[in-house]
Amino acid sequence: MSLTSRFLFTPPTIKLSPSLPPSSAFSPLITPSLPSNPINPSFLRFARVFSSSKPTATPTTTMGDAPDAGMDAVQRRLMFDDECILVDENDRVVGHDSKYNCHLWENILKGNALHRAFSVFLFNSKHELLLQQRSKTKVTFPLVWTNTCCSHPLYRESELIDEDVLGVRNAAQRKLFDELGIPAKDVPVDQFSPLGRILYKAPSDGKWGEHELDYLLFIVRDVSVNPNPDEVADIKYVNQDELKELLRKADAGEEGLKLSPWFRLVVDNFLFKWWDHVEKGTLEEAAEMKTIHKLT
Repeated sequence: MSLTSRFLFTPPTIKLSPSLPPSSAFSPLITPSLPSNPINPSFLRFARVFSSSKPTATPTTTMGDAPDAGMDAVQRRLMFDDECILVDENDRVVGHDSKYNCHLWENILKGNALHRAFSVFLFNSKHELLLQQRSKTKVTFPLVWTNTCCSHPLYRESELIDEDVLGVRNAAQRKLFDELGIPAKDVPVDQFSPLGRILYKAPSDGKWGEHELDYLLFIVRDVSVNPNPDEVADIKYVNQDELKELLRKADAGEEGLKLSPWFRLVVDNFLFKWWDHVEKGTLEEAAEMKTIHKLT
């Protein structure tokens, strides 16, 4: 699934990548009140701060040889720079590891790679859902159609906040800008509605795959979109009937159309009944965050 990190971390020194976007690209993050010595929110926006109280144990999986020769330079940077949040099946943080290690199918089969993720479903005021086709350079599931944005919160202070699912919502705002060029002001973090969590596992091509505990976030906003070609090949808004036709074509193998496995799981189990709540303006009635749905 896919996520653009703009940071390099070599303990104990914090480094900022020269490709980091200007701070004006992000709206201030919402952070819970702290009992003492609060961290400046502007620093939380970018800093990779690790508390000694956080679990730090990680798998000792080695990366082996250099990444595939065919791996795009941008994707190579993301695979090694991004640090995903490792969790157990109850969504408790147990450590962190690179995006590369977390998506190697051999690590997934060993049970070393379950990590936290999110899937954003963004609707416009006409209640149409924004879909994206993943870039052909993506390491996992290239050129498949999927929901608006699929990625990971990273192992950094601002995206580890459990209260009100704030860390995940901060990450969603970041990635909507990285992948689709949607300004932070168009998608305030307090406008995301977390509706549920799923746990799933899916192979990609034999070498890569996904094993994620995925937060499902809905948001209804009219936004400006400027897709990043390193991340996104195409976009489209669809209504319910148009999505059903897309599903029919994918099932029939028409036009070489493929859907991401996580998107299909959400479609088959939740999407259309939740879409009805979008149209009625009753999304809060659909939210059920206590259960982690294990889907196959």
